[in-house]
Amino acid sequence: MEKVRSTQLKFKGDKIKKKRKREHHNEGSASKRVDEDEDPETWVLPENATEIRGPTFITHPSDPSPISVNFDSTRNKIILSSLDKDSTSDTPPLLERTPTEVAQVWVTTRVAGSATINLRTGTGEGKFLSCDKHGIVSAFREARGPEEEWTPVLLPDGMVAFMNVYENYLSVDEVAGGSLELRGDSEEVGFRERFWLKIQSKYKKEAHEEKKKREAGSELTVIDETSTNHVHQAWGAGRSVVSQEDKRELKRARKEGRLAEALLDRRAKLKSDRFC
Repeated sequence: MEKVRSTQLKFKGDKIKKKRKREHHNEGSASKRVDEDEDPETWVLPENATEIRGPTFITHPSDPSPISVNFDSTRNKIILSSLDKDSTSDTPPLLERTPTEVAQVWVTTRVAGSATINLRTGTGEGKFLSCDKHGIVSAFREARGPEEEWTPVLLPDGMVAFMNVYENYLSVDEVAGGSLELRGDSEEVGFRERFWLKIQSKYKKEAHEEKKKREAGSELTVIDETSTNHVHQAWGAGRSVVSQEDKRELKRARKEGRLAEALLDRRAKLKSDRFC
């Protein structure tokens, strides 16, 4: 039975139960198995776009203070909040920051195999980050549609740009009075369109495991021509006729999705050769 994953968000300072190291003895020789030291809730940078999933912390290196993309569930509004409002002399660098409140966390979901993601608020009733054709960014819709889809673009320096369905980019814009807000109408990626994004390590590991499964499933297995012929090309009291030709043709046909057609062609050829 599959273990149910906890959806509870954890923050810096929460007490976490550590896994114990276990020792196994086999025929007098001791072998140690040490569990991974990294806690599954550790916030890490993604290495590719497919790793972006689960709880997500989005920041921007704005000047003079870096900001985080928050959602205020009371006002039902996206807020760009300064990360240095409670700064002290021992405040860590931006890349070492982690969320300290649930308003700073978005939940990233994606359809399997899709390049696009959805960003849902981690607080309140769960609204999706959206952008209309005019570039207005909001989070008040509870259902997903094309305007709630974002394509994360991982940049060479590790930062992320978000492209919407209109092929424009999410950006930080300064409005009247010096306040900041999100816009979605930038046509190019510059400083305002580049964000730092952190995910939890367990979701990064999950993405790696899924990739390995896909790669394993996509590998062509060796075709057993004898058994294949027995199933698809047997006639005359179940006798199997096996060709002596190179098996590369079958492999090529399977890769191109025409294996059944190739087997039928072989069957016709073998039967005609039998009566020559």
